Amino acid sequence: MHDQRGMGAQGTCICLACHATKPHEPGVPCREERCPKCGKTMVREGSVHHLAYLEKQRHRPDVPK
Repeated sequence: MHDQRGMGAQGTCICLACHATKPHEPGVPCREERCPKCGKTMVREGSVHHLAYLEKQRHRPDVPK
């Protein structure tokens, strides 16, 4: 049996490289989606991966706050 721990059907996928967004498609994890602008892998907005990225960016001195 497959254990699903998704974030639900609603939401947005976001590209960490260029910050493009697209609506999340139910049943398709954002990490399996490619950015329509740059082709990089996307993540779910508000996911653990997205929040970790934002926290990392917050501590970088070269990134404007």
